[in-house]
Amino acid sequence: MAETEKKHLGIVEALFVDDVSAFLQERGESAPAALRWLNEQHQKYKLMEQGLMQKRRRLRGQMPDIEHSLKIIHYMQQKQKDGDKNIESHFMLSDNVFASASLSLTNSVCLWLGANVMMEYSVDAAIQLLEKNLTQARSSLNSLDSHLGFLRDQITTTEVTIARVYNWDVKRRQATTRT
Repeated sequence: MAETEKKHLGIVEALFVDDVSAFLQERGESAPAALRWLNEQHQKYKLMEQGLMQKRRRLRGQMPDIEHSLKIIHYMQQKQKDGDKNIESHFMLSDNVFASASLSLTNSVCLWLGANVMMEYSVDAAIQLLEKNLTQARSSLNSLDSHLGFLRDQITTTEVTIARVYNWDVKRRQATTRT
């Protein structure tokens, strides 16, 4: 079980209850108390899912930006190889306001790293950095998808267990009212 937890960001594997009465005896609880505990577990799983989905959205948003930056740098590199000294560019000044410019090609580019940080890199170093970042983002996204799949399985298992305990309790109460 410890190995499974490490593989899935410390997400604890959900408990599937096959025999409800044995489960309640083992825990020494009533059905309502067990349902409260199971609902708490379910809420924790849902909270974890929300956090992982946020990370996933952020990664999916970053990848097109990285790919676009790589495409631009490759374009600049190709233009330099072709012997061009300048390139024409259109860029956004603000919402719905664009400008044109003639840019001199250089051997360096500035990359926006985030958190109000921009650094100048050689074209080759920028390509290396962006390709490494893109590879890491893809790897992280694949890992995140795996963790989300595992977490969804745990949510489903918990929901099934909640239903089983609830139904068992309903049947038990019906049987006691009949006698």
